[in-house]
Amino acid sequence: MFTRQTSSVTAAERIEVSRTIKASPSAIFAVLRDPAGHVAIDSSGMLQSFTGSPVSGVGDAFVIHMDREALNDYPMGEYDVTVRFVTYEPDREIAWKIEGQLNIGHVYGYRLAPSADGSATEVTSYYDWSTVGEEWKSIFPIISEGALRATLGILARTVASRGADTDGS
Repeated sequence: MFTRQTSSVTAAERIEVSRTIKASPSAIFAVLRDPAGHVAIDSSGMLQSFTGSPVSGVGDAFVIHMDREALNDYPMGEYDVTVRFVTYEPDREIAWKIEGQLNIGHVYGYRLAPSADGSATEVTSYYDWSTVGEEWKSIFPIISEGALRATLGILARTVASRGADTDGS
């Protein structure tokens, strides 16, 4: 059902981790464009619930109801963020910025590459804070490389539990 993670890249202001998931890019993309999918695959425990529908393009958004107490780092408690999509290439790449009390400018995203035989997808999760202002750089990374890796594992489990086969149905 799952295979081991295949690579990892960490830069001063960006983290990338990859894993092969035995599902089609379309099955994986369906989870990543859906607010319910975001809540389902969150490894941090911060994403509690959502308001909105799956997105269909750049500029689309949905609201995620958060609880920062899961990280126990800043006393923000419960709050809402808007997840605004900045990249939307069906079955290839999807990325978003977080808007809310603080519009810092960090980006979360995924790149998808199908295997040659179509039986799996190489999924690369990235977290980039290279464009945030200097006044915010000291708080990054908020999410660790380990958390990104865990999210890929949860993504694999979530896609499998939705009954998606390798052709995305």
